[in-house]
Amino acid sequence: MNSATDLADLRIYDTTLRDGAQCEGLSLSVEDKVNIAHKLDRLGIPFIEGGWPGANPKDGEFFRRIQEQPLMQAEVVAFCSTRRPGIVANEDPMLVPIVAASTRWITVFGKSWDLHVTEGLRTTLTENLEMIADTIAYLKQRDRRIVYDAEHWFDGYKHNREYAISTLKAAVDAGAEWLVLCDTNGGTLPDEVGAITRAVKTWAEAYGDRVQIGIHTHNDSGVAIANALAAVQNGATMVQGTINGYGERCGNANLCTLIPNLQLKMGRSCIAPSQLQLLTEVSRQISEIVNLAPDDRAPFVGLSAFAHKGGIHVSAVQRNPITYEHISPESIGNRRRIVISEQAGLSNVLSKAESCGIKLQKDDPACRQILQRMKDLEQVGYQFEAAEASFELLMRDAIGDRPCFFKLNGFQVHCDTYCDEYSCGAVSALATVKITVKGEQKLTASEGNGPVSALDSALRKALVDFYPAIATFYLTDYKVRILNSNAATSAKTRVLIESSNGSQRWTTVGVSGNIIDASYQALVEGLEYGLMLAGLHNPVSAVKCPD
Repeated sequence: MNSATDLADLRIYDTTLRDGAQCEGLSLSVEDKVNIAHKLDRLGIPFIEGGWPGANPKDGEFFRRIQEQPLMQAEVVAFCSTRRPGIVANEDPMLVPIVAASTRWITVFGKSWDLHVTEGLRTTLTENLEMIADTIAYLKQRDRRIVYDAEHWFDGYKHNREYAISTLKAAVDAGAEWLVLCDTNGGTLPDEVGAITRAVKTWAEAYGDRVQIGIHTHNDSGVAIANALAAVQNGATMVQGTINGYGERCGNANLCTLIPNLQLKMGRSCIAPSQLQLLTEVSRQISEIVNLAPDDRAPFVGLSAFAHKGGIHVSAVQRNPITYEHISPESIGNRRRIVISEQAGLSNVLSKAESCGIKLQKDDPACRQILQRMKDLEQVGYQFEAAEASFELLMRDAIGDRPCFFKLNGFQVHCDTYCDEYSCGAVSALATVKITVKGEQKLTASEGNGPVSALDSALRKALVDFYPAIATFYLTDYKVRILNSNAATSAKTRVLIESSNGSQRWTTVGVSGNIIDASYQALVEGLEYGLMLAGLHNPVSAVKCPD
C-alpha cells in the first residue's frame, strides 16, 4: 500500500470513528464504521483513527473487518491510553488488543496537566512520565509507529510549563514521531494556541526531523477551526478533526471547514484537488450514515453555503461570481443555488430556471407569471426558498412542462385512539386513497402510526406497481409551522417534507387550514419530483393533468 502520509504538506488525521462517535445522538455499527473509513480513504485522508481495540467489541471487530476490506491509501490507526499506574507495559492486558489490531500506526494519549495526574490518575508526576515512556517503548519494540496525543496540553502548559514539556520529552525519547497538542477542554483561544504551538515547535527543533507537531482542538468556545489554523501558522504539520465537526459536547474541529481553509486559503496541500472536489459529497454521505441531518449553513459544504436570495446579489453573481462568493463552489464539490422568495426578482427566476434545465427569456410572459404566482403563494404562507422542488414544479406548470403521473379522485383518513389495560392514548390511522394512474382507477388503503404516515403509505402502495422507483423514496424530514397562531385551531399550517432516494434530497411544501391536506400536497409533490429525478419527466403514460 502506498501511504499518503508523505504526499502532502500537511497530514490530515480523521478521528470521526472514535472522537466523533462520542457525539450525543450518534451511534455507529461496525458496518457504518467500515463504510465511513472507505469514504474517508477515497477523499484522500492520510490517517483514519478507527477506535480503541479492546475498549468494546465493536471497535475490535472494526479492526478485524478492515483487514478483510483494506483501504487504498489511508493508514488506519489504533488508539489507546498509556499503561495503568503500578504495572509495566508488557504486563498490562489493555495493550494486548492494541497490538493485535495489527495497525502500523498507534496513537497513545497521556496526561500533560499535573492536575490530571494527581487528581485523575491518582499517581505521582514521576510515575506518569514512566507510564508515557514505557508504553511507547513497548509498542515501538513491536514495530509500531507512534502518534502521541498530549491530552489537556494547553491547560497543562499554562499551569506547569516545565512538567508539561517533560511529558513531551518522555514521549519523544521513547520513540514518538508526532506530538499532538490537544485542547481537550476546548477553552483556549487562538492567540494562546499560536504562541504555545510556536514555543513547542522551537523546543522540538533540537530533535531535528525525528519529531513533528500536530494539533487537536475542540469547539467548546466556538474557535476550534481558528485554533487549528493558528497552530498550523505556528508550526503544526498534522491537523486532527472530524467530518462535519462531530464530537463530544460542542464537537471537534470540522475537517470539512479546515481542509478547504488550509488548502485554498493558506496554500497548504492536504489532499489532491480532485479529491477536494469530493468534500461536499463525502460530508453529506457521512451525515446519512450517522443519521444526523446535515447542517445546511455549514461553511463550504452546506446547502446554503453558496445560496443567493436577494435580487441584487443574484444579478451581480451572474455577472461575476466573486462579487458574493469567496471561492468557487465547484472546487469543493458544492454548487451555487439561487433561492426563490418574495424578495426575488426576474434574475432569480431566470437563474433558477437555468439550473433546472428550463429555457426562459426575460421577455417570456411565463417568466413574470412564475414570479407573480410565487409571490401570491408566499403571501398565503408558502415558502419556496426551503422547498425548491415545489418551485421547479411550479415553473414547469407555468410553461406547460409538468407531467401528470396520477390524478387524485379523493382520500380519507380515519384515526382511532384506543386504551388497553395499561394505558390510553395510543393512536392508529387508516388512510384510503382513490386515484387514476395510467388510465386505471385505484382504490387503496393502508395503516400508519399517524394520519400522515398512513396517507404516505397508501399513496405509495397505490403507485409502486406503476412506478417501481417509488420504492426507493423515503421521507427524511417533516416540519410543521403554524402560520397564524392567533387563529387557534383554525390556524393555517405550512408543511415542509424532505424526501430522498438515497443519493439526492428534495423538499416540497403544502399550505392549508387542514394539516392533513397540507401534508398531502407536500407528499404528492415529493413523489412527483422524485419520479422526475428518476428519469420519468416525460413518460408516455404521464400526460398533462386536466385543469
